[in-house]
Amino acid sequence: METKRVVIVGGVAGGATCAARLRRLDESAEIVVLDRGEYVSFANCGLPYYVGDVIRDEEKLLLASPPLFRERFNIDVRTRHEVLAIDRVAGELVVRDLATDSEYREPYDALVLSPGAAPVRPPLPGVDLPGIFTLRSIPDSRDIRSWIASRKPRRAVVVGGGFIGLEMAENLANRGIKITIVEMMNQLMPPLDMEMAEYVHEHLYACGVRLHMGDGIAGFELSDRGDLVVRTQAGAAIESDLVILAMGVRPETKLAREAGLEIGERGGIRVDAQMRTSDPRIWAVGDAVEVRNAVTGLCELIPLAGPANRQARVAADAICGRTTRFRGVEGTAVCGTLGLTVALTGATEKALHRSGMKGFRAVWLHASQHVGYYPGAQPIHMKLLFRAADGLVLGAQAVGREGVERRIDAIALAIQMKATVFDLEEAELCYAPPYGAAKDPVNLAGMVAANVLRGDVDLAPWGELGATDAFLLDVRDPQEFLADSVDGAVNIPLGELRARIAELPQDREIWISCGVGQRAYYACRILTQHGLSARNLSGGYQTYRVLYPEGVAQPCVC
Repeated sequence: METKRVVIVGGVAGGATCAARLRRLDESAEIVVLDRGEYVSFANCGLPYYVGDVIRDEEKLLLASPPLFRERFNIDVRTRHEVLAIDRVAGELVVRDLATDSEYREPYDALVLSPGAAPVRPPLPGVDLPGIFTLRSIPDSRDIRSWIASRKPRRAVVVGGGFIGLEMAENLANRGIKITIVEMMNQLMPPLDMEMAEYVHEHLYACGVRLHMGDGIAGFELSDRGDLVVRTQAGAAIESDLVILAMGVRPETKLAREAGLEIGERGGIRVDAQMRTSDPRIWAVGDAVEVRNAVTGLCELIPLAGPANRQARVAADAICGRTTRFRGVEGTAVCGTLGLTVALTGATEKALHRSGMKGFRAVWLHASQHVGYYPGAQPIHMKLLFRAADGLVLGAQAVGREGVERRIDAIALAIQMKATVFDLEEAELCYAPPYGAAKDPVNLAGMVAANVLRGDVDLAPWGELGATDAFLLDVRDPQEFLADSVDGAVNIPLGELRARIAELPQDREIWISCGVGQRAYYACRILTQHGLSARNLSGGYQTYRVLYPEGVAQPCVC
């Protein structure tokens, strides 16, 4: 298809990237970008840090202006131009110039939709009261900053415990504001498996953040003193001076729906591998489209800047006639909150269950981000999921203070390359005492999983801990055991195990735990070679306490 005129609806990550890529590929094309906002290319991922005064200069958030697009790329960018309708038969858009309130028709040979997503603002009682904000644009961040400057709030309620909610909690807390997070689910960071989210809960509690989980919002009102009151469905009343709605986003699909384009089951615009919609002259990219998960094969909405940029390049290549394909997404993401880093890639355990995938295994480990003898070593709590048949890496989650994102990035590339846990144990990664270890956490994750697949150790199922009749053995030192342990476990320290094997049952399985899983592995190797049936409780007591925060009677279900 030879295209002369390309019109792009929407800027920011998807639209702006697509426009620039198109120009690099085709100097002769006429390229027009229409955006109803004031800015065509800005760093919306940086907005929480602008609110938090980490980024103090608003100009730093502006990545490119209409004059720059004109001068550098010869691209016609028109801000404050809203597209009202798509006339697919005529190949024209109906556009309103918001500055003059006039309408005109804009022709296209190829059309790219990059409308993004809008923050969820449910029609609850009092939701439009002063002091209740969403955060999606630079004007939103200005309004919040202005409210903080003028009202000097002491308390804030953040509704939603996902990425934006946790980033806003951090940035408001850093400005001296006491934070309450209200989350409808019974965990923060809903993409994580429950036990991995427990580390986030513990950290925020320790930082003085109040968590109100498992309860939705019923509405908002003003107290007699003029304070905002957040009412929950369970009847709680939380007073606040500022409310941030961080309840997620919805794809902006009104334009596509009204044009008769196909919409997917998740509510996003349906596209093929070249980002082409059901109309062969229209492409779509970014937060408004459904994309295929590269691990589960299911369609998902992934409102992340990285995938949006890659999709934009694919669409531009396809418009210019190049052979191209968007490979799908792994959902690789990272979030920082009050000194803690949370990252994940690929599928979680609950996502694998939702997809109907069978035959996968999970291991947990708690390795330090660098060698223990170098000052400042901190644990990285990691969960690795892999296919039992061949060790194919399916996903990973990690929580810690330092070095978390580097490990998840390495595993994300492993997933993209269809690597196995055997590849992870062989991965050659950077090492110096301040940065890692000769056996990096990524290597260790691979080694633990590979040991299982080779038959060197068998894993006990954590989910059956409350129902098993297995003998529970703890091989830590006595002082560690006395501090806390798996319910019902008997303590025989690893150093005494060979001499005390006769104390163990010969006719029952022995499920072994320690602090983080390493000594239990050693114990399994000893006992199995002495003819006993021994299995390792992966990740040891560190995993037990987040899987069973209330004891064995109350398991944490993924």
